[in-house]
Amino acid sequence: MISKYLLRPQRLRHIPPSFSWVDHRLVRQDYLSRADHSAWALYLFLVTVADVQGLSYYSDAAIGRHLKMDPVRLAAARRQLVQADLLAYRKPLYQVLALPEGAPPAAAPSAPRTGQVQSVADVLRRVLEGGAQ
Repeated sequence: MISKYLLRPQRLRHIPPSFSWVDHRLVRQDYLSRADHSAWALYLFLVTVADVQGLSYYSDAAIGRHLKMDPVRLAAARRQLVQADLLAYRKPLYQVLALPEGAPPAAAPSAPRTGQVQSVADVLRRVLEGGAQ
Protein backbone atom coordinates (compact mmCIF):
# COMPACT_ATOMS: atom_id res chain seq x y z
CA MET A 1 0.00 0.00 0.00
CA ILE A 2 1.28 3.45 -0.88
CA SER A 3 1.93 5.73 2.05
CA LYS A 4 0.57 9.19 1.26
CA TYR A 5 2.09 12.38 2.60
CA LEU A 6 1.94 16.03 1.66
CA LEU A 7 4.68 16.97 -0.77
CA ARG A 8 4.34 20.68 0.00
CA PRO A 9 2.47 21.07 3.30
CA GLN A 10 2.69 24.85 3.09
CA ARG A 11 0.47 24.65 -0.01
CA LEU A 12 -2.28 22.43 1.43
CA ARG A 13 -5.53 23.33 -0.34
CA HIS A 14 -8.41 24.77 1.63
CA ILE A 15 -11.89 25.47 0.33
CA PRO A 16 -12.26 29.26 0.12
CA PRO A 17 -15.77 30.74 0.45
CA SER A 18 -16.14 31.29 -3.32
CA PHE A 19 -14.89 27.87 -4.45
CA SER A 20 -15.90 24.25 -4.30
CA TRP A 21 -14.07 21.10 -5.37
CA VAL A 22 -14.76 19.46 -8.69
CA ASP A 23 -16.93 16.37 -8.11
CA HIS A 24 -14.93 13.13 -8.39
CA ARG A 25 -17.97 11.41 -9.90
CA LEU A 26 -17.04 13.09 -13.18
CA VAL A 27 -14.33 10.44 -13.43
CA ARG A 28 -15.88 7.56 -11.49
CA GLN A 29 -19.16 7.66 -13.40
CA ASP A 30 -17.46 8.20 -16.77
CA TYR A 31 -18.75 11.68 -17.52
CA LEU A 32 -15.38 12.53 -19.07
CA SER A 33 -16.11 10.37 -22.11
CA ARG A 34 -19.22 12.44 -22.86
CA ALA A 35 -17.35 15.53 -24.01
CA ASP A 36 -14.09 16.55 -25.64
CA HIS A 37 -11.26 18.60 -24.20
CA SER A 38 -12.78 21.90 -25.33
CA ALA A 39 -15.95 21.17 -23.39
CA TRP A 40 -13.94 20.26 -20.28
CA ALA A 41 -11.93 23.47 -20.59
CA LEU A 42 -15.23 25.36 -20.65
CA TYR A 43 -16.52 23.36 -17.69
CA LEU A 44 -13.40 24.10 -15.62
CA PHE A 45 -13.63 27.78 -16.51
CA LEU A 46 -17.29 27.96 -15.50
CA VAL A 47 -16.72 26.02 -12.26
CA THR A 48 -13.93 28.48 -11.46
CA VAL A 49 -15.87 31.68 -12.13
CA ALA A 50 -19.37 30.61 -11.04
CA ASP A 51 -20.95 31.88 -7.85
CA VAL A 52 -22.16 29.65 -5.01
CA GLN A 53 -25.26 28.71 -7.08
CA GLY A 54 -23.14 27.72 -10.09
CA LEU A 55 -24.19 30.82 -12.04
CA SER A 56 -22.02 32.86 -14.38
CA TYR A 57 -22.81 35.48 -16.96
CA TYR A 58 -19.48 35.73 -18.75
CA SER A 59 -20.08 36.59 -22.39
CA ASP A 60 -19.15 34.20 -25.17
CA ALA A 61 -16.57 36.75 -26.36
CA ALA A 62 -14.92 36.89 -22.93
CA ILE A 63 -14.94 33.10 -22.53
CA GLY A 64 -13.51 32.73 -26.03
CA ARG A 65 -10.68 35.13 -25.18
CA HIS A 66 -9.87 33.37 -21.91
CA LEU A 67 -9.97 29.87 -23.43
CA LYS A 68 -8.65 30.84 -26.88
CA MET A 69 -11.75 29.31 -28.50
CA ASP A 70 -13.49 30.54 -31.60
CA PRO A 71 -17.29 30.95 -31.44
CA VAL A 72 -17.99 27.69 -33.28
CA ARG A 73 -15.83 25.61 -30.93
CA LEU A 74 -17.30 27.37 -27.88
CA ALA A 75 -20.85 26.67 -29.04
CA ALA A 76 -19.97 23.00 -29.66
CA ALA A 77 -18.36 22.71 -26.21
CA ARG A 78 -21.40 24.27 -24.55
CA ARG A 79 -23.74 21.94 -26.46
CA GLN A 80 -21.76 18.88 -25.29
CA LEU A 81 -22.00 19.96 -21.64
CA VAL A 82 -25.72 20.66 -21.97
CA GLN A 83 -26.27 17.23 -23.58
CA ALA A 84 -24.24 15.58 -20.80
CA ASP A 85 -26.61 17.29 -18.31
CA LEU A 86 -23.74 19.17 -16.65
CA LEU A 87 -24.66 22.67 -17.75
CA ALA A 88 -27.76 24.78 -18.32
CA TYR A 89 -27.53 27.78 -20.63
CA ARG A 90 -29.89 30.58 -21.53
CA LYS A 91 -28.04 33.54 -22.99
CA PRO A 92 -26.39 35.29 -21.21
CA LEU A 93 -26.58 32.99 -18.17
CA TYR A 94 -24.72 29.75 -17.53
CA GLN A 95 -25.49 27.40 -14.64
CA VAL A 96 -23.10 24.60 -13.71
CA LEU A 97 -25.45 21.83 -12.58
CA ALA A 98 -25.04 19.51 -9.63
CA LEU A 99 -24.43 15.95 -10.73
CA PRO A 100 -27.53 13.82 -10.36
CA GLU A 101 -27.59 11.41 -7.43
CA GLY A 102 -27.10 7.77 -8.37
CA ALA A 103 -25.64 6.44 -11.55
CA PRO A 104 -25.77 8.71 -14.60
CA PRO A 105 -28.02 7.72 -17.49
CA ALA A 106 -26.16 5.54 -19.95
CA ALA A 107 -25.07 7.16 -23.16
CA ALA A 108 -27.37 6.23 -26.02
CA PRO A 109 -25.87 3.40 -28.06
CA SER A 110 -25.14 4.31 -31.63
CA ALA A 111 -26.95 2.47 -34.38
CA PRO A 112 -24.91 -0.14 -36.24
CA ARG A 113 -23.65 0.92 -39.63
CA THR A 114 -25.56 -0.62 -42.49
CA GLY A 115 -23.52 0.70 -45.38
CA GLN A 116 -26.68 2.21 -46.84
CA VAL A 117 -27.21 5.86 -47.59
CA GLN A 118 -29.89 7.41 -45.38
CA SER A 119 -31.52 10.79 -45.63
CA VAL A 120 -31.22 13.22 -42.75
CA ALA A 121 -35.03 13.27 -42.56
CA ASP A 122 -35.12 9.47 -42.05
CA VAL A 123 -32.43 9.61 -39.37
CA LEU A 124 -34.18 12.46 -37.53
CA ARG A 125 -37.54 10.72 -37.77
CA ARG A 126 -36.12 7.56 -36.16
CA VAL A 127 -34.41 9.56 -33.41
CA LEU A 128 -37.57 11.51 -32.63
CA GLU A 129 -39.60 8.32 -32.60
CA GLY A 130 -37.11 6.77 -30.16
CA GLY A 131 -35.85 4.08 -32.52
CA ALA A 132 -32.16 3.32 -32.83
CA GLN A 133 -32.17 1.93 -36.34
